[in-house]
Amino acid sequence: MTEPDPSPLKDPSVSRRGGGDPAVRGRTTIADGVVEKVAALAARDVVGVHAMGNGVSRAFGSVRDRVPGGKPSVTRGVNAEVGEVQTALDLEIVVDYGVSIGDVARAVRENVIAAVERMTGLEVVEVNIAVGDVKLPEEEDEEPDPRIQ
Repeated sequence: MTEPDPSPLKDPSVSRRGGGDPAVRGRTTIADGVVEKVAALAARDVVGVHAMGNGVSRAFGSVRDRVPGGKPSVTRGVNAEVGEVQTALDLEIVVDYGVSIGDVARAVRENVIAAVERMTGLEVVEVNIAVGDVKLPEEEDEEPDPRIQ
C-alpha cells in the first residue's frame, strides 16, 4: 500500500491558483525617473512657476530640443531619491515676477506631494525647492515651458 503524497499540489482540498492577498505576491519597484516625471508635471501645473531647472540646464535643454528627433526633458529641474516605500525630491524652479515665492513654493510642495503619493503610493518625506531665477516681464523666453492643459 502506498502512502499519500503530502504535496499540496496533489491535495484536492488545496486550490491550485494560490491563496492570499495578490498584493503580497511580488514586488513593485518605481524608477527614479517615474517619480521625477510625476513631480515635474505637478510642479509645472502651479500658477507662478515659469520654468523648471537652472539657467544652464534650460540652455542645454533648449539646444537639445531644437535638434531633429530631440525630445524635451520633462524631468528638467527635478531629482528624486526613491526607496522601497519613501521618496525625497529636490526641485529647481523659475518663478514669474510679482508672485509670492513662499506661496508658490508651498503650492508646488503640496501639488507634488499629492501627485506623487497618489500615483506611486510612496510616502514623500521631503520636497526641497530651490528658486533659481525670477522671470521678468520684459525678458524673452529662451524656451517656452508649456503648461499641462
